[in-house]
Amino acid sequence: MPSQPTQSVRPSAIAGTFYPADASTLASMVDRHLADARPTQLSPKALIAPHAGLIYSGPVAGNAYRSVADRADEITRVVLLGPPHRIAVQKFCVPAATAFRTPLGDVPIDAAGIATALNIPGVEQSDAPHAEEHSIEVQLPFLQRVLGDFTLVPVIVGGPSPQETDALLAALWGGPETLIVISSDLSHYHDYDGANQCDQRFRRLVETLQLEKIDDEQACGRFPVKGLLNRARALDLRVTTLDVRNSGDTGGHEHRDRVVGYGSWALEYAGQARVNDEDRALLIEGARRSIANGLRNGRPAKVQHGTFSPELETFRATFVTLNQNNRLRGCIGSILPHRSLIEDVATNAHKAAFADPRFPQLTSTEVDSLEMSVSILSHARPIPFGSEAEAVDALQPDVDGVILQADGPDGQPRRGLFLPQVWETVPKAEQFLRHLKAKAGLPQDHWDESIRLWRYTTETFH
Repeated sequence: MPSQPTQSVRPSAIAGTFYPADASTLASMVDRHLADARPTQLSPKALIAPHAGLIYSGPVAGNAYRSVADRADEITRVVLLGPPHRIAVQKFCVPAATAFRTPLGDVPIDAAGIATALNIPGVEQSDAPHAEEHSIEVQLPFLQRVLGDFTLVPVIVGGPSPQETDALLAALWGGPETLIVISSDLSHYHDYDGANQCDQRFRRLVETLQLEKIDDEQACGRFPVKGLLNRARALDLRVTTLDVRNSGDTGGHEHRDRVVGYGSWALEYAGQARVNDEDRALLIEGARRSIANGLRNGRPAKVQHGTFSPELETFRATFVTLNQNNRLRGCIGSILPHRSLIEDVATNAHKAAFADPRFPQLTSTEVDSLEMSVSILSHARPIPFGSEAEAVDALQPDVDGVILQADGPDGQPRRGLFLPQVWETVPKAEQFLRHLKAKAGLPQDHWDESIRLWRYTTETFH
């Protein structure tokens, strides 16, 4: 049975320590961090944000919460998951209190959300783990200043499996009215250079949804982070890194022998995500510069990292397609993200121009009439099926990009990929699959148990 509430309002446990106790001072500090954050055109469904004292992690958290400012009018509920620091929790714990208090006012607890959570295995209810816990509370002033009025489902997350956290998130996911926030700091008490190395490794694992490789040293909130990344795989979410720094950056350069890492990430539905126009132009320019460099010296253009936006520095898989006179002139890409978006586009543009085995190498006389498009791929998800007919039925025309993998008649692995644009010329699913098998080097009527299919979506622009 759920415990009875011992208090209706949980008072602030960290006012005067993690952030100012005076309301106007706190509001000014939070507003300054939000104002200093880089504006984006993202539309996040979920965030990962740090939870240290605001003088240390506030600038990084500001970049997370600035990214949802444009959605403030539609967000009315926040599901907030954070790790325990005071009292151990086995899996999940929700409070019995009816509101959480900060100097900026009371945040009402979402009673329906708590009731839903309590139906999930592993969820307990107690005020004790929440009473002194800062990982939840330190997020609230940012949410209060950005969203205004909202209800809260606060969950302390102990050590569940990613699948258990996924199940809880799925039950609480909601629609546009619900924002998911995961509270986590990164590495703890390494020297500055060691922290940077550790935090950059974690950054790439988050960007590429490789939750299985996240270890215990990389983030105190690793358990809720893993659950969110598991959900991201299922729902085709795209991750953008907003900021990764540490207390040696934000708290003063004189304290770099023992630092704590901080990061912020935004997760959007890939089908709705869109790189802003300025970054799109930089990607197309980088692709053309890489081809020009290839014509001059046979190499793609070198990317100067650290000079681009976080979106362009995030690891993504891309394809670059070249057309001339409305006919394909080259198309090369990456199936898995393994380098920054800006570098992947530059590399694939060069390969499309000079290394597509279907075409001769591009010449300088063709460059001016070249039409170019960039496709950013989402994380590929398996397509379940039991037969070829079921596979055909599972395909979504005009939506799915599809990857096929199978053993050939000679026993060697074969793979083929179609971008969603292929549906324009091959509109029927059965025909689409037959052509895909042919691209993989298989007979069009080939079918056996080795065949595997994955779907993905793309953001494509010229």
